[in-house]
Amino acid sequence: MLKPLQDRIVIKMMESEETTKSGIILSASSKEKPQIAEVIAVGPGLKQDGKVIEPEVKKGDKVVVSKYSGTEVKYEGEELIIVRESDILAVVC
Repeated sequence: MLKPLQDRIVIKMMESEETTKSGIILSASSKEKPQIAEVIAVGPGLKQDGKVIEPEVKKGDKVVVSKYSGTEVKYEGEELIIVRESDILAVVC
């Protein structure tokens, strides 16, 4: 498994909807890039003034991320994204 450093977080994007709420099937080109992801791994936190500030998210959380943030990596056949904690906009409750 990947172990992120500092305030970095490994996420896996959720699948985007293939149909609208009204039942219309979307083509691949009309689908929006998903913004909701699942947290796979969390780094220990950012060091500031000799103290470690722990991330506010934890493994398993569903989060909303900035559309084009992070670095895409392929690891053990899975497509993952490594983002900074500041790229996470909200936790889905």
